[in-house]
Amino acid sequence: MGLFTKIKEFFTRRRKQPVLGLALGSGGAKGMAHLGALKAFEEAGLTFSIVTGSSIGAIVGALYAKGYSYADMTQIVEGLNRKEFSKNLRPFADLSFAEAFLEDYADGDIEGLPKPFAACATDGETNELVVLKSGKIARAVTASAAIPPFFRGVEWEGKKLYDGAFSDAVPADICKELGAEIVVGIDLSAFPRSEEEKGRMTRLIGSAISYFTPVHYTDDCHTRGYRSADVMLRPNLHDYAATDVSREGMDAMLQIGYEEAKSRIPEIQKAIKEASRGHHKKRTV
Repeated sequence: MGLFTKIKEFFTRRRKQPVLGLALGSGGAKGMAHLGALKAFEEAGLTFSIVTGSSIGAIVGALYAKGYSYADMTQIVEGLNRKEFSKNLRPFADLSFAEAFLEDYADGDIEGLPKPFAACATDGETNELVVLKSGKIARAVTASAAIPPFFRGVEWEGKKLYDGAFSDAVPADICKELGAEIVVGIDLSAFPRSEEEKGRMTRLIGSAISYFTPVHYTDDCHTRGYRSADVMLRPNLHDYAATDVSREGMDAMLQIGYEEAKSRIPEIQKAIKEASRGHHKKRTV
């Protein structure tokens, strides 16, 4: 091979793309912002090879790993009977209704998904993070979303599991552990309401609920995700509650997620480009 050919090959060689990971945070109905972000990613031609999630993030993440698009997921939401779902938002409700609903769209085991996926949950006895990387998809994501005291814990291999938000709200660290080189996280709780904004009655109810909650938030349940994410999206959902399943609220949260993701696309693309340069340098050393 001549020198000119080698030089030409060097400059035209396609840079290897880094492995992209997506870490979807908890937040109940605020998860509509995840769908908005997926819409923006699809428009920008961004696809993610590894997915992790906590609570509603685990549900959306599993569907994404299964191959569902933004449009597919919005249709699933449209098919959800919101009134019936709201009826189940009562203390210590059984989540079998949610598992049965999800089984229609995410049947099978995690190991059979086209993309590596993990759902995060919290052990009701030890309060430790439990990473679910195998087993039934519908049961794993249901366990990840079992927020007390609204729902009972979900039985899993002899453990009673609760919402992953208590131990790893935006599991970017787990995404890295699964092999992602660049991780985009989405924090649905980046703009919480202050105690003063909640009002006296809401604060009292919150204190009473905490008394009956079998798990509590760990000191690093939020920071561990921020430490591992290369880009953290922070849709401003301050005006919306995790239980807001109104048509207006859900549409608004979807749009907020879309706009946040769209505005951060250049930052994500920059991170990908810089990581690609790193791959290229390693190969040519």
